[in-house]
Amino acid sequence: MTDLLPPLPLFGIFLAASFALAITPGPGVLYIVTRSISQGRMAGLASVAGVALGNFGNALGASLGLAALFAVSQTAFMLVKYLGALYLLYMGIKTIRSAKNMETNDTEKITAKSPRSIFMDGFIVALFNPKTTLFFAAFLPQFIHAGHTPILQSITLGAIFVLIAATTDTSYALLANFVRPFLAGKKRAGAMGKYISGGTFIGLGLLTAFSGQNRK
Repeated sequence: MTDLLPPLPLFGIFLAASFALAITPGPGVLYIVTRSISQGRMAGLASVAGVALGNFGNALGASLGLAALFAVSQTAFMLVKYLGALYLLYMGIKTIRSAKNMETNDTEKITAKSPRSIFMDGFIVALFNPKTTLFFAAFLPQFIHAGHTPILQSITLGAIFVLIAATTDTSYALLANFVRPFLAGKKRAGAMGKYISGGTFIGLGLLTAFSGQNRK
């Protein structure tokens, strides 16, 4: 196992850099926060799991050379980028429509998404972000050393980064759940929370479509 990790000083730098990058809010964090605020702790934790799996898929894709395909083929990069943007826009519009239903429905029969659906949404949000794949392709090779299969080292380091990100994402989810009662204590406030969530999803879609090739 030690052959899969860089020497201790370099590994310490990797852990510190991973934590600094993971705690920086991006589309994944914003998705988790909005889910936590709109549906509570379990929804937030389900979104954390989905985002983590999507991020690991990107790390695995980078290790297998998918990032090289995106770097060479602008068409492939743009296709995945805009598919992800369209999905985010769709979720935003759907959330805003559910907020309007909440305001006009006295019985409040609004069906919340199941943890499984939230998990899949988080997975798709993270997986359909080619910038994350490119980030792994640029970040991980700096910590790969001679003496072991590079692809196994890359997968191992990617998995460690995803675990660190999942830990910080969980903190965001719990914090968002803590402030949730102050934002959605009443029916009108709950509808307002959905408007905020929907607007955030739409903003994320636009960010994904028009932003540069930076980290998520």
